[in-house]
Amino acid sequence: MFRRTFWFTSGVAAGVWATTKVNRKLKQLTPENLAVSAANKAIDAGHRLKDRAVGFALDVRDNMAQREAELGDALGINENPELPSPRRYTAIENRNSLKSVDSDRTTYSYNRNEDH
Repeated sequence: MFRRTFWFTSGVAAGVWATTKVNRKLKQLTPENLAVSAANKAIDAGHRLKDRAVGFALDVRDNMAQREAELGDALGINENPELPSPRRYTAIENRNSLKSVDSDRTTYSYNRNEDH
């Protein structure tokens, strides 16, 4: 008699446990919960990616500064920090400016956009 009661109770407990487990899993698999969990995972992945990118950028910047210092020491640039003023170049050549003046004709600078 006790054996039957034991097995009956064990079966009921296993059934309750299995039913509870299945119901929890079904609630997790509803479209709303799937969307929420996917959004949370995407946000977490974005944060991890951002943290790695920021760390990578900082490492690149540090290594770049170190390499520039090494090159400056090797080239002797760091000894005299005053650099010459930068040269100024015209961004667009003036179409009406004379390139050369010959005795009988005047030629203008070639503008490849004039042919179109």
